[in-house]
This record gives sequence, C-alpha cells and structure tokens, in this order.
Amino acid sequence: MKPISINDLNISASRLIGKDWMLITAGKPERFNCMTASWGGIGYLWNKPVAFVFVRPNRFTREFIDREPSLTLTIMPESYRKDLVFCGRHSGRDTDKMAATNLQPVATETGLVTYRDARYVLECRKMFRAPLPQDGFLDWSEVCPECYAEDNPLHILYICEITRALAAE
Repeated sequence: MKPISINDLNISASRLIGKDWMLITAGKPERFNCMTASWGGIGYLWNKPVAFVFVRPNRFTREFIDREPSLTLTIMPESYRKDLVFCGRHSGRDTDKMAATNLQPVATETGLVTYRDARYVLECRKMFRAPLPQDGFLDWSEVCPECYAEDNPLHILYICEITRALAAE
C-alpha cells in the first residue's frame, strides 16, 4: 500500500461505499473485529476531510470502535465479495471471521488493522458519536421499515477525521 492524498482519491464515494462496500475495523492487531458496511460517506467537515459511518449498537465491532480512538475503512477487490457478505452476516462474538474467510489482516504503519490485497484504506480518528433518534427523522415513512424492524435498532453515527489514505500499488 502506498500513502496518497485524500484529495487524490478520485473515486465515487457513493459507489465505493454503497456498491463496493467497506470493512470497518477497530482494535489492535492482537485483538480486533471487523464488519461490512454499505452506509456512510466521505466529505469535508470542521475544516477536515472526514468519513462518516453508521453502526448498530448491537454490533460486536461497535465495542471495539467505542474503545479505540481510531479505526480503518477498507475497500477490498470484488473478488472478496463473499468474504464481505460473511463479515456482514456473522458476529465476531461467536465466529472467527479471519479463519472463515480469505481476509488476511495486516497492521498499517500506524498500528491499525487492515487487510492484504485492499484497494483503498482510510485511517480514521473518531471525532463525533451520536445515536440516531427516531424523532430526528423529518419523515419516518421515507425510511425503509425493514431497516429498523424491532430487532434492528437505530444506528450510531460516527464522524471521523481521515488521517491517512492508502491505495494499492
């Protein structure tokens, strides 16, 4: 992986996150967890490049995110789609995701966890965290009901400064 300027990341964030998906990973190389996400974005806020992600409070990865100051957002090649599906459907509480997939964790130079063969990695420092309140939605009927069924609590929003961007060589 080679460091690149976030300003040189000339890709569609909508496609990158919404269609290609990403792995949100938090923890230390000796103990970490990841989850697949397709909700989020990249932008500019508080005079900084930022990424924002949404994580349900019942996700095991959320415990790691809340414990650590930083996390990674990793975009994998399409050939890893089955592994991303697996990581989105199984919990690290009771499944060793690394043993069950072809993902090979590696530490970045700054000690965060990402994966060999990654296309892009964003190293992110958490700046803001807030649960989404249902009364904050201006028109609840616009939100797909299946997104927030009884067993699917509303997400927690995390806004993170992008401190480093990496791209495959």
